[in-house]
Amino acid sequence: MSSFEGVLVSDQWLQSQFTQVELRSLKSRFISAKNQNGKVTTGDLPQIMMNLKAFKERHSEEEIRGILSESDPQLSDEIDFESFLRAYLNLHGRSAEKVGGANNSWSFLKASTTTLLHTISESEKSLYVAHINSYLRDDAFLSNYLPLDPYSNDLFNLAKDGVLLCKLINVAVPGTIDERAINTKRVLNPWERNENHTLCLNSAKAIGCTVVNIGTQDLVEGRPHLILGLISQIIKIQLLADLNLRKTPQLLELVQESGDIEELINLPPEKILLKWMNFHLQKAGYKKPVSNFSSDLKDGEAYAYLLNILAPEHCSPSTLATKDPNERAKLVLDHAERMDCKRYLTPKDIVEGSSNLNLAFVAQIFHQRSGFAVDGKQVSYAEMMTDDVLTSREERCFRLWINSLGIVSYVNNVFEDVRNGWILLEALDKVSPGSVNWKHASKPPIKMPFKKVENCNQVIRIGKQLKFSLVNVAGNDIVQGNKKLILAFLWQLMRFNILQLLKNLRSYSRGKEMTDGDILKWANSKVKGTGKSSQIESFRDKSLSNGIFFLDLLSAVQPRVVNWNLVTNGENDDEKRLNATYIISVARKLGCSIFLLPEDIIEVNPKMILTLTASIMYWSLQQPVEEIDISPSPATASTITDMSTTSSINGEDESSSLCGEVLNLNLDDTGSDTTVSSVIENERDLM
Repeated sequence: MSSFEGVLVSDQWLQSQFTQVELRSLKSRFISAKNQNGKVTTGDLPQIMMNLKAFKERHSEEEIRGILSESDPQLSDEIDFESFLRAYLNLHGRSAEKVGGANNSWSFLKASTTTLLHTISESEKSLYVAHINSYLRDDAFLSNYLPLDPYSNDLFNLAKDGVLLCKLINVAVPGTIDERAINTKRVLNPWERNENHTLCLNSAKAIGCTVVNIGTQDLVEGRPHLILGLISQIIKIQLLADLNLRKTPQLLELVQESGDIEELINLPPEKILLKWMNFHLQKAGYKKPVSNFSSDLKDGEAYAYLLNILAPEHCSPSTLATKDPNERAKLVLDHAERMDCKRYLTPKDIVEGSSNLNLAFVAQIFHQRSGFAVDGKQVSYAEMMTDDVLTSREERCFRLWINSLGIVSYVNNVFEDVRNGWILLEALDKVSPGSVNWKHASKPPIKMPFKKVENCNQVIRIGKQLKFSLVNVAGNDIVQGNKKLILAFLWQLMRFNILQLLKNLRSYSRGKEMTDGDILKWANSKVKGTGKSSQIESFRDKSLSNGIFFLDLLSAVQPRVVNWNLVTNGENDDEKRLNATYIISVARKLGCSIFLLPEDIIEVNPKMILTLTASIMYWSLQQPVEEIDISPSPATASTITDMSTTSSINGEDESSSLCGEVLNLNLDDTGSDTTVSSVIENERDLM
């Protein structure tokens, strides 16, 4: 919640090459080496660089020494932090050349957030600007700033106060953010701006975005590639939101045999989109299957066949007759425009095979003209395939939580994706580093069934070592997709995560094991200390349904964060929902990374109530005493120093460094730009 300037470098170009997460991580390495030796020289660099993951698998120490000596042959010369960063960039560039060139593009499907050697696609930027202009033009606040000019820096300048990104998240998944919690003024002070960005990042995680390497300071600075990377993920989630059986039961038409229904349910949305496209192409007589959104669409033929069968009334024979791909692409876009599809891309984008833009275009066509027949029997059958509401909510929560850990794999469907055990091993390694024996683990794709069982057996074995309740549970239960047992295991893993995180705040726990009772006692004590009368007996206490206790708790840890003029008495369902949505947004705005829904508060789901309380507790215990107890005025907010960041960089803050040991335990990782946990975790990706 504090104002944060981050690690500053005098050379602005050099500063622009790194995110704050990367700068803090490299600064930590540099200071550690300096503390050991009294200074850092060019001769020390090979050994330091060899300890970074980015280089140790590509270069020997002698190769690194040779590369660095080319630019600075005096090995005894002392270097400062900026020289260290330049050496890192130099070595990173040479390393990229060694493996055939760096991959500079960030993917629409899972946006990369590293800044090194980054590029920005102007075509993609134009798409996102057009999308924002279209969907947010009637917003009461943003209408004063729209439309944005796609050929200027309007987008990045407007994103700096956080309002645009918060509003865009609500377009993608309506109701994610209670807009009453967004600070909307023409001029925001640093405190309010930081709150908006914290709310944005935690809400983005809550809809499935990968934001591991993005901090609030990166958004404040308007870093183009990071902002575009985040926007691309948000828009993707919006465009693909209906590509599932629950929202579009007509997708059952894509299934030829009953045995394929489960496969369809478990496909990620972009794969369903490809399946939909191939379904219609096959009916149209197109012989080549489309397996991607880039090379297979470059010649425009697949588009021509698809549009001809979906909208034959707008068909033009010349589209397929022409031999010029550019001309065909132009005719395809003309055809789509007659179908009322917004023109977000150009013929050049199709010919060049931009996967991001093509995916967006195909999704637009799907929304405009899916080509499905309405069949009541199929709709009813699809509805029968859905899980009960509570199971679906828990699956969603655990899916988003696992994805927020920053593991390599991405979870689309918990019940299907964990069955080979690999994702669970990745999650366990994040929550309990060193617990997984990777030599005995098999990485997907896994063809041999017994290898999946071996992975899952190791998952169960580690769970028992962590004292999970796993009586009569075997690895084969996970392989078979037993939903009840999978949810039970994931809840215990998440709860372990929470308690371990709090235990590692030794300034509070003094290293003793934490329990649910400790969290409950802390929450009641915190509220009582402010003179409020609300208290709870357990995390099942029905009085929690009206939300008043949580609002009292949030106000207790940060008095200025709750606007009591917006709070209702919670006496009926509508008032309870208003309070619940406000609580979730205020907690995220504070810096809590949480994945519950308003229904979890209204219905008093004890598991989700525990995660919310623990997240607030964790945030509170990290704050300097002055910041918790004193409400700063807007005039003084900009002068607040982020104490935990400073101490983390210098390796002196016990609680932050200890939190780092459990690697991004996700009660407050990217929402707050203050802990070392995200730095240590991201060293694995960066280095």
